[in-house]
Amino acid sequence: MNRATTFDSLNWEEVVGVALAQAEAIERQAKEIAALRAEIVELRAKLDRPPKTPDNSSIPPSQGMKNTTEFVKNRRKKKAHPGAHRPLSPNPTHRRDVLADLCGHCGADVSSSPQKPCEVYDRIELPPIAPEITRVSLHGGVCPCCARRFKAEAPAGLEPGSPFGPNLRAFVFYLRFTQGVAFERLSRLMRDVFGLSISEGALVNILRSARKGFAAESSAIRAKLLAGGVICSDETGMRVNKRSWWLWVFHHGQNAFFLSHPRRSKDAVEQFLGDVRPDAWVSDRYGAQAGWAEKDQQVCLAHLLRDTQYVIDEGDGVFAPALRHFIGLACDAAERRHKWNDATLNLHRRRLKAELDRVLALTPAHPAGVKWKSTIEKLRPNLLVFMSNRDVPSTNNESERSLRPCVTYRKITNGFRSQWGAIQYADIRSAIETARRQSINPLKAIQNILAAPTDAPLLNTG
Repeated sequence: MNRATTFDSLNWEEVVGVALAQAEAIERQAKEIAALRAEIVELRAKLDRPPKTPDNSSIPPSQGMKNTTEFVKNRRKKKAHPGAHRPLSPNPTHRRDVLADLCGHCGADVSSSPQKPCEVYDRIELPPIAPEITRVSLHGGVCPCCARRFKAEAPAGLEPGSPFGPNLRAFVFYLRFTQGVAFERLSRLMRDVFGLSISEGALVNILRSARKGFAAESSAIRAKLLAGGVICSDETGMRVNKRSWWLWVFHHGQNAFFLSHPRRSKDAVEQFLGDVRPDAWVSDRYGAQAGWAEKDQQVCLAHLLRDTQYVIDEGDGVFAPALRHFIGLACDAAERRHKWNDATLNLHRRRLKAELDRVLALTPAHPAGVKWKSTIEKLRPNLLVFMSNRDVPSTNNESERSLRPCVTYRKITNGFRSQWGAIQYADIRSAIETARRQSINPLKAIQNILAAPTDAPLLNTG
């Protein structure tokens, strides 16, 4: 800065104006520096925090770091496990008893000697795979009485229309929605394996024609869930027409209902419930799944256990370890409560409440422990509901198991091109998951739904 050309030519008021402008700039820069320093402190605090892993968060195990073990040349040999073999089929299609004709040692004739089975085994083979095609010819003519034309009625099950029978359509549904086979691969599979030419458009028409049947089955499952007193819920993401949607699952016992919805908010739960409110609800700590029960809300202890482990990794050595021990006792009681009578169950509930009181009386010093204790104090009424109601599970793991095939399907197919496809997928998953819980073969359940009237539920939802 050239003083002669800058300040010497200015009067007193102009010099004061320049000084004030510089003071304002310095003050503004000081505020920016203070904000940047605070941001640096916050980022450094985040760098000091432990990483999220499947053990201390909801990250799936597939995204966790795998443990590496170095190869040890002189590793101690493990104890051999007992041998295993494939069990014989309980219902063989054919039986063949083979008798010996000659002695394998001396060559003598042993055909007339008494013999008994020495070795029994199964030989499994697939028969030739070929479609069964029935050519139907409806004959007709001219009536000699009224001189009008007549035609024979089509046999039951062989009516004109789609050439594909219910077993073939059920197989398409099974491959598509349980094995995640894409339409192009499914069309090629039908041609290569069965010698049957089915275009991708025909496959889509097969799915579209069954919408009413699966919708009726899904509605029956929903009605059964709403008639019960306990509902568990969870959700996962999905892609519909290049937009983010959510697939919700509501289940309990032998029934599971899936709902495709464009939002993750309470609108989805309200659409499922309508005016019905169950007595108890089981979910994680996501806000959209809270506040729907008339009486009790059970928080998933498995989620709390992982979050507690993360607080321990952050450095809390007072409150979080004691809470982890308490959650372990609660989960152990949940596994054994079916063996206890009501008096024993009440005794263990009182013991768990006393243990929880002892844990909440602790005073953590680490900020993470203080924050986590405040959260647990708010969740205190939602921790031991399962000890008062035997129908309430202690964790929400069954919801995650129900959604796991949906996540696999999402990764294989990358979503849906239409909203009706996403909605139908939820109806189909409802039928398949309910069938699985009732120990019904999913392919058999699909066959029954496709062969039945659209207003008759097939699964045991009543």
